[in-house]
Amino acid sequence: MSTENAVKPTYKLGGDLEINRLGYGGMQLTGEGVWGEVADRENAIKVLQAAVAAGVNFLDTADAYGPHTNEVLFHDALKNEYDKIVIATKGGLTRTGPGVWVPNGKPEYIAQAIEDSLQRLQLKQIQLWQLHRVDPNVPIEETLAPVADAVKAGKIKHIGLSEVGIEEIERAQKIVQIVSVQNLYNLSERKWENIVDYTEKNNIAFIPWFPLASGPEKLKDKIMHIAEAHKATISQIALAWLLKRAANILLIPGTKSLHHLQDNLKAANIVLTEEEFETLSK
Repeated sequence: MSTENAVKPTYKLGGDLEINRLGYGGMQLTGEGVWGEVADRENAIKVLQAAVAAGVNFLDTADAYGPHTNEVLFHDALKNEYDKIVIATKGGLTRTGPGVWVPNGKPEYIAQAIEDSLQRLQLKQIQLWQLHRVDPNVPIEETLAPVADAVKAGKIKHIGLSEVGIEEIERAQKIVQIVSVQNLYNLSERKWENIVDYTEKNNIAFIPWFPLASGPEKLKDKIMHIAEAHKATISQIALAWLLKRAANILLIPGTKSLHHLQDNLKAANIVLTEEEFETLSK
């Protein structure tokens, strides 16, 4: 748990990519059920460009978002900013319809997924490629073999995992260096507390997905007086708590709204007191 008032604004991903800890996640820039193209593509491009203009330099997408449409959207919106930003993407989930996600860790599928992401993003190298889910039917060593090959070939710089425990991280580390873990975590969903602590101790970034989810509204009474003290929204306090929780946490809140984007980014300026942090942590 946090023991200092100061919150570092940046983090060195993989030890060499210095990024602002408050980033952006693109999952909402798709159709209903994370399926198909986003309804208002012009607005989605504006949101991505506004995020970067406001200082966001870490943005997260996945081949499964759409599927495929989100990566193309990222390229179309951000191609002129590629030298200023880090784009993270993911592979290892197949889609057969809205809201349907099926793990596929077969080596041949993973190898092709990497090539396809490079093509859609039009990148020579993916700076952070994350295994979207571990396939229970395929040993993680087999799944990561083509990923290790892609690293050696210069097609991937760094590797991350998603929704994993310590055993899976340590098995993966024997194949490739793991620099990030993306698990479900927010003020109201704390299942992965041990992974936050483990990753912080081992210099691995922790990226909470659904950093807001429905949690803040559920905790409204608990947060409200703290939000009022900071002249902030409940969501801003929830994000500020995550930033203070551990120095290796990178946030990727997503939104289709320019207004909500600006609101989320203001959370970086909120520094909770130790008492406030402990109150929220209970």
